Amino acid sequence: MRASRGAEEETLHIALLHYAAPPVVGGVETVIGHQAQQLNRAGHNVRILAGRGETWDDHIPVSILPLLDSRHPDILKAKASLDAGQVPDDFDDLVNRIQEDLIQALNDCEILIAHNVLSLHKNLALTAALYRISQETSQPRLIAWHHDPAWTSPRYQPELHDGYPWDLLRTAWPNVRQVTISEARQTEIARLFKIAPSEIDVIPAGLDLADFFNLHQDTQHLAEKLPLYSSGPILLTPVRLTRRKNIELALATLAELKPAYPAAALIVTGPPGAHNPTNADYFNELRKLRADLHLQDSAHLLAEFFPEGLPETSVPDYYRLCDLLFLPSREEGFGIPILEAGLTGMPIFCSDLPALRSLAGSRANYFHPDDSPRQIAGMIDAYIQSNPVAQLRMQVRQHFSWESIYQEQIAPLLQELT
Repeated sequence: MRASRGAEEETLHIALLHYAAPPVVGGVETVIGHQAQQLNRAGHNVRILAGRGETWDDHIPVSILPLLDSRHPDILKAKASLDAGQVPDDFDDLVNRIQEDLIQALNDCEILIAHNVLSLHKNLALTAALYRISQETSQPRLIAWHHDPAWTSPRYQPELHDGYPWDLLRTAWPNVRQVTISEARQTEIARLFKIAPSEIDVIPAGLDLADFFNLHQDTQHLAEKLPLYSSGPILLTPVRLTRRKNIELALATLAELKPAYPAAALIVTGPPGAHNPTNADYFNELRKLRADLHLQDSAHLLAEFFPEGLPETSVPDYYRLCDLLFLPSREEGFGIPILEAGLTGMPIFCSDLPALRSLAGSRANYFHPDDSPRQIAGMIDAYIQSNPVAQLRMQVRQHFSWESIYQEQIAPLLQELT
């Protein structure tokens, strides 16, 4: 997914730091990878600093500094002593070595995002080196991104002790921006650091929707262009543009949904029917109706993008991406979309026609093709309001994609810091 760059955004040199980086498998490593990609797509110069990992994206270099690794032999040796409550004799030397490596690696860096290092004890020499850098220089600006604070976890208590360097993990460092991944963590860290929760930004982890849904590239591009990820509910009408499909009812129903769901959208997948020349006129009538209903930004006729029809292999993408099947046809002899919706678990709203009822039985929501759009919109609204799974699905797609997280939370944070 591409993150659209705001006109006011300036290009920044940003480094993300952790013990390890992709392709090392782990929750924090996955977050770092997605954040780096979003930052890169927004036009920033991004690099990753880690003790383990490798470059997996040509646009995002990974610099390996071995002493950042929580599994480096020198770090493991120091940790064994620290876990027992003893600061090893060579601890300051270890901190100095890491500090020198970091200063060189951060030479032109303006923002440093350190994941977990300021709150977890897997490499306390790295924590101490970062503390020195953060207090001795004004650049890079340091963002502490907390995932798993050690001091609030019972399983880590035997390995933590009063004093330096363990106290660095329960202190709000001066000149450091605090970020964590959830309101629960915000509460924990605020209590631990003895600061107000408002001093800690909450920026969650997210999903790469294109990867998760396994979308074809043409679907990805269209989903970003329209944009679909921030829409909801999305009604899917996978039909050709012929009058018997009654698509004007879909448009009118969408218009009635808009007051309750301003981000509601409709996707009609097919081109004009191939065997009736008047279908081209119907296509134009639908576009005029769309304009009259002020739905140009939310009613998407894919024939405008795929005049010969959506590629067959891309059709399943829309069943994964959309929220419900909407078939307002006046006549049908069968109903392949009913089968497709059934296979993908998509709720069905369709005309009460014998062919469709024979397939869906009591497992669909039926209306008459001459019912009022307001009445049908009310059916859809009632379904959503009574279905927590449908609500969560929409919330995740709209607010927990990495693109939306970047646009709504990370980009404003960077602008504030610079």
